[in-house]
Amino acid sequence: MKALNDLSIFVETSRQGSFSVAANRLNLTPAAVSAAIKRLEQQINFPLFVRSTRSLRLTGEGETFLAKTTQALELLQDGISEIMSTRGQLSGLIQLAAPSDLGRNLLLDWIAEFTEQHPLVKVKLELTDSLADMYTRPVDIAIRYGQPADSNLVAMPLCTDNFRILCASPAYIAEYPPIKVPQDLLQHNCLCFMLSDSLHNKWTLKKGEHSESLVVSDVLSSNDSDVIRRLACKGKGVAQKSLLDVSQDIISGQLRQVLPQWRGDSAPLYMLCADRRLISPIIRQFQTFLQDKCRQQFQQVLAALVN
Repeated sequence: MKALNDLSIFVETSRQGSFSVAANRLNLTPAAVSAAIKRLEQQINFPLFVRSTRSLRLTGEGETFLAKTTQALELLQDGISEIMSTRGQLSGLIQLAAPSDLGRNLLLDWIAEFTEQHPLVKVKLELTDSLADMYTRPVDIAIRYGQPADSNLVAMPLCTDNFRILCASPAYIAEYPPIKVPQDLLQHNCLCFMLSDSLHNKWTLKKGEHSESLVVSDVLSSNDSDVIRRLACKGKGVAQKSLLDVSQDIISGQLRQVLPQWRGDSAPLYMLCADRRLISPIIRQFQTFLQDKCRQQFQQVLAALVN
């Protein structure tokens, strides 16, 4: 399997543009990566990289070889996954990007359960609230709220009924004046999420056919969605959150819904993939598993809202 290993090292080195970065991601030494590339070049009898002290780039032959190698490794992994699946065993690596809030508070436990059920499956989880570049980053799938702006991405549904709600801790609700209508929010501490230096302080709320938008005062803000949730739990203000993200807090009573007759925007949850051909048996089963988990969680939190 050394030849396959060398091919995988070549692909990762091409992605990273650096022996040392590739070595770090693969838990190898730079010397081991360099040796693998040299071994591969000797076998195919042409150079793959142009090396200098400051840069590393593919040769023309290397570019062609990369495209074919990537396809070959994907086909091999699909074949292994398909065979293991028919034997009742899933095998392979899932490289996943997910939002910080959902990732820490729900996905971690779900992934642990999935890998316990399928011990030959490995998962690499990257938590980020910005959309990972799925064409250049080592990510197979990304979990994101809302329909993707890039129409080339394949969107597989996880929880399409999800929506945003206003929420605050029982302590905050008891201490501050009651919030009876959306305009009352202007007199309250609001916790706002930031993404790429853009502050999400314009909140849109809907009640039946009626809709209201208002710009709230951001007493505290963060580019980490989980920080906003934690601040709300600590009684620091009112947050507008995805219902799934705060589902455990609503169920446990750490957070309560504010203005229950009003809803925020729809926030459907999807699993995104850059190419339909990359949706292997292991990805399909993982999507089915997460879809079922989301459905159960969503039903539980809806019941908690009613109570």
